[in-house]
Amino acid sequence: MAIKAEYIWTDGTEPTAALRSKTKILADDASTAAGDLPIWGFDGSSTNQATGDKSDCVLKPVASYPDPLRGGDNVLVMCEVMLVDGKAHPTNTRAAAARTAKKYKKHEPLFGIEQEYTMLRVTGEPLGFPEGGYPGPQGPYYCGVGELAITGRSIAEEHLEACLSAGLSLSGITAEVMPGQWEFQVGPLGLLEVGDQLWVARWLLHRIAEDYGVVISTDPKPMKGDWNGAGCHTNYSTIEMREDGGYKVIEEACKALGKKADLHIKNYGVGIEDRLTGAHETQRFDQFSYGVSDRGASIRIPWQVAQDKKGYLEDRRPNGNMDPYVVARLITDTTCAAMK
Repeated sequence: MAIKAEYIWTDGTEPTAALRSKTKILADDASTAAGDLPIWGFDGSSTNQATGDKSDCVLKPVASYPDPLRGGDNVLVMCEVMLVDGKAHPTNTRAAAARTAKKYKKHEPLFGIEQEYTMLRVTGEPLGFPEGGYPGPQGPYYCGVGELAITGRSIAEEHLEACLSAGLSLSGITAEVMPGQWEFQVGPLGLLEVGDQLWVARWLLHRIAEDYGVVISTDPKPMKGDWNGAGCHTNYSTIEMREDGGYKVIEEACKALGKKADLHIKNYGVGIEDRLTGAHETQRFDQFSYGVSDRGASIRIPWQVAQDKKGYLEDRRPNGNMDPYVVARLITDTTCAAMK
């Protein structure tokens, strides 16, 4: 029976790239390892990645996973976008991440990313919000249970099962602070792997939500007012941080991140000023701080890390709509370059 390979990529939509995919039919005996899968062309003029007179772009497979929706030998294929001359397309943020991963390989960077998202009706209101009105204030929804506290659990659970069946390294899901808002966590994984798997997990979430008539939003502030935004908190460590005496390295990394705070903020997702206001467990976008157990800081050092004197840090600034290849690259570049 023929194999269906779903080629997935990120487009050139601005200000935030969107996911695209299409299905390639392979022979029933074809290898589905990423390195064996063929490149495939597409119309870049329809994805904001080319002009009509030079419309051809190329999909280069970089990671392959079992397809949990179609089952069988079918696969999901994460792809880089290339130009026809073999060079990385300007929208291909993975290529720069690959160079950073190679440069700092000896530091063995690991990432765990917490993807917050909001389930919306097609009319734009979050699930759990009464039509034309508002639910009770935040409080009972975070990690809640029961019809009055939780909406969208069936989607979140189906998504979790799909990701695990695909072999993705999900480490958990959480009902979040605002009604209709959830989170899934990817990692710990290397710099490139965490980006590949987060994009595929996002694709699965959008695809599953289609069947429920629900829209998935990673907007950093889908509801204005006294509601938490949606972030992509990024947990990070190097081998030096994880070893005995690593706490000093963690503090030095925090200081290095502070020196390049403006660069990171500019690349941590569109609309970051709406989310990083200094309220709702955030530091202001134009200020930088770090501290132990401080969810109002730019960088939180977990309490257990301070006790163990080694471990990891949590960058709380990235938006829900951030590009994981960009964020992981910047964090690695900034902190590893500062190591003595």
